[in-house]
Parts: sequence; C-alpha cells; structure tokens
Amino acid sequence: MERYSEITEKIKREIVLLKARPCIWSQCRFCDYIEDNSTCLQEMIEINDEVLNKVTGKYGVLEVIDSASIFELPQQSLDRIKEIIHTKHIHTLFVESHWLYHKRIQEIRDFFGIKVIVKIGVESFDNEFRNTFLNKNACFESVDELKKYFDSPCLMVGIQGQTKEMIDNDMHILQSSFEHGTISIYRNNSTSVYRDDQLVSWFMDKYSYLIDDPRFDFLYDPTDFGVGN
Repeated sequence: MERYSEITEKIKREIVLLKARPCIWSQCRFCDYIEDNSTCLQEMIEINDEVLNKVTGKYGVLEVIDSASIFELPQQSLDRIKEIIHTKHIHTLFVESHWLYHKRIQEIRDFFGIKVIVKIGVESFDNEFRNTFLNKNACFESVDELKKYFDSPCLMVGIQGQTKEMIDNDMHILQSSFEHGTISIYRNNSTSVYRDDQLVSWFMDKYSYLIDDPRFDFLYDPTDFGVGN
C-alpha cells in the first residue's frame, strides 16, 4: 500500500493516505475503500506517524486522505498534522469529509488554522442516483447548501445506471459553480456496482478537455494520485 506521494501537476502538493477509524456511514454501495479502516489505535498512530514523517513541505501544500473522513483520524494524528503544518510551513491543506459531518466542518478549519480546502464525495448531483442507487446518504438540498460547507466536490463517471444526461449536468455544475473538484472514472472493484465502458468512452470523447483544466483533478484510475493499491 503506497501512502505517500506527490502531485506534480495543476495544484502541486504532497499527499498522504492515512489510516482511520471506520467511516461514519460505511454503506456506500460502490465503496470497498473502507477495508483500510482500523479499530486499533496503536496501529493507526504508528502507520500515520511513519507516513507523515515523509512530508517535506516542499510545495507548502498538503493533502490528507483516509478511507473515511478527516474526523475519523485519531486525535494524535490530527495533532501531528497540525505540528507538521507549522514546522514545514504548510499554507494550504486539502482534507475530505462525508456530508454527515457538514455541521462540524468549521471545527476542522479552526483547528488547523490555515487555508483548508474541504473535499466531499458527491459522486453525482443527481439526488436519486446519489442517494438511492449509490446509497451515499449525502442529502443536501441544493448546490448552494453544499457550498456553504464544502469547497471541492468529487464526481464519479462511468457507472452502470448512470446516464449521459446526469453526467452532462454534473459537469455543468462542476464547471460553473466550483473553483476546484475531482473527476474520477469508475473502476470495477469487489462491490456489485459495475463500470459502463461505453459511457466512459463517450465521456472521454466529450470531456477530455477537462484533463487539462487547472481547476480539476482528473483520475482515470483511482491510484493516479500515487497512493493506494
């Protein structure tokens, strides 16, 4: 499992994949990422310390991800991140959270005390597809409500059951409403949700220009950030 890498295009930054407690929701239909969760505090702290020791601060920007939300990291790991922010002169931090923590987002901004870009796995702005089919339990009423708490939506493309119209709408909202976002092409995993290769081909033909858009990270493979397996 690769847990440290550097993103050298668009917003250059170091990225670490840390180990966290089980996700607050843990019921997304498409997700087997939660298998990296742990209930052993000692294991989490030791692994996270080893990974965080690799951070150099060379870009002044750090992204911290885990198999849940930033709130599921042990407090000891959060304190270590905060220490690194100061010692390595980090000015911008990327983190991610589930919608269920939306009322606590300001807490994490205040805790770190620097510019924090908070990402959220929206997957799709189509409410029925997101919450009924994918079972995300991300029940915001509007894009404006989402933007009250989160800065950067993560969208998924190429799932069987998704439509071109849904994706067109997602890409329109992303480009018109957000300064940063992530587009991920779905890859088959151990769940019962499958990739639609024809939809992926259509998307790549129509929206390949987004690969070079400096506002958006583009992941054709989930490990394109250099972490994971």
